Amino acid sequence: MEIVGYIFDNLGLIGERTLEHVAIVVVAVGLAILTGVPIGIAITQNQRAADIVLYVAAIIITVPSIALFGVMIPVLSVIGQGIGYLPAVIAVLLYSQLPIIRNTYTAISNVDPALREAAKGIGMTAAQRLRQVEIPLAVPVIMAGVRTAVVMNIGVAAIAAYIGAGGLGTFISRGISQTDPRQLITGALAVSVLAVAADFALLWLQRRLTPRGVSIPR
Repeated sequence: MEIVGYIFDNLGLIGERTLEHVAIVVVAVGLAILTGVPIGIAITQNQRAADIVLYVAAIIITVPSIALFGVMIPVLSVIGQGIGYLPAVIAVLLYSQLPIIRNTYTAISNVDPALREAAKGIGMTAAQRLRQVEIPLAVPVIMAGVRTAVVMNIGVAAIAAYIGAGGLGTFISRGISQTDPRQLITGALAVSVLAVAADFALLWLQRRLTPRGVSIPR
């Protein structure tokens, strides 16, 4: 009951921190889509390049988030942005690359060759085939990668509170430092609810964007 009371007493602050959290994730994943999808498409043309890009992205995602934030402090301090919003966005952007690039690469590579040949047969150029055939068929798998990136990085963004980026992680960090279970549990619950809500919202969007007859990954 004490925790419920704390939540109701701080609904305004929770809403404010949620918006800060969403701002980090939305901007970072949005930039990851703008960069990751073209990279995923490009590496389908060269297996060696695909292996290198996917390997580098896999290495990045294994770096502990707190370590990555720590590395960015001296690097971005050169431009006066060592702590706060910018390093948080960059970290989430880097962590988002692997699921988006990998799913895009997999989806485009697995388009039925017969469909490509049919598109060639009616005179489509490579760009037209990509835009009108391959990408629409790849949307469900690409969106599955975006969902993975968003849900995963809602958790990563909570760590950004330790470098002054705000967000729901503020409740968790203060709960730990002040030995206050109310703040700790409030932050953890809020992050979990946000992740579930984001996943359902993106699943709805995935279904809206998927052409009829194409299966939707869960």
